[in-house]
Amino acid sequence: MNRINYANAEFTQSAPSIRQCPPDTGAEVAFAGRSNAGKSSAINALTSNHKLARTSKTPGRTQLINFFQLTETQRLVDLPGYGYAKVPLKMKQEWERNLSEYLRERQCLKGMILLMDTRHPMQEFDTTMLNWAIGAEMPVHILLTKADKLKKGPAQATLLALRKQLKEAEVDDLVTVQLFSSLKKTGIDQLVKQLNLWLALNETSETEQPPAPTSESDS
Repeated sequence: MNRINYANAEFTQSAPSIRQCPPDTGAEVAFAGRSNAGKSSAINALTSNHKLARTSKTPGRTQLINFFQLTETQRLVDLPGYGYAKVPLKMKQEWERNLSEYLRERQCLKGMILLMDTRHPMQEFDTTMLNWAIGAEMPVHILLTKADKLKKGPAQATLLALRKQLKEAEVDDLVTVQLFSSLKKTGIDQLVKQLNLWLALNETSETEQPPAPTSESDS
């Protein structure tokens, strides 16, 4: 497996819907979460570039699907924030349609990083996104963000409680979870390990050619 240098990430384009996305080739991992859950901050911490993904204290600023290229065949994707953004209902519904369509139809999407505030996990929209992903049999890795806002004990209790909930729902084979803090840079190594696993799947399949078929006389 080739080591991916996330510091090489470069913004390439934004798309309002799946129809304007880059060609559906290679491998990509999407970052999703409620408005202001810390998606942009997590991407910036991962790539050691605080200016790569836009951050804002105003929920819902990320209204487009944003693509960041790592290599010619590997990408990170910042999905529109969903939830309590102060925008018209019609626009919220359009965002949700675009998100659902992207998750269902994007063939090069290998997994989703779902970000939730550690203090308020599994809100209504978190559950919706999780259900969409599970319905599409897409693996999900949950980042419980802003873990630095809680003391170690309560943060760990939240992590264990969510793991138990996933196991009881019998989706723990598809969904994993960890604590994360962009501010303290905690949990980045674990996130990188998961991203490398997903992004390498396609890399192997594209770079390794199948053996040439043998003729009957060779067998």
